[in-house]
Amino acid sequence: MPQFDRELVALMRSALEDVMSKVPPKISNTATKAFLAECILKAAAQGHTSYNELLAAATDHLQSIMTMFS
Repeated sequence: MPQFDRELVALMRSALEDVMSKVPPKISNTATKAFLAECILKAAAQGHTSYNELLAAATDHLQSIMTMFS
């Protein structure tokens, strides 16, 4: 399992909170947040460590989440 430094963890948290602010309230729940967090973690593990890359990793899955959880 990869280990991430504090700065990267802070970026991942920020990206997650920002993408969650774009999720419609009716599907904004712990399952949605966990799914998006997993997207961000996978991206970071693959070497995508900028805020924009992490945000994009989660944002790219918003449409599928809306379909899955609505």
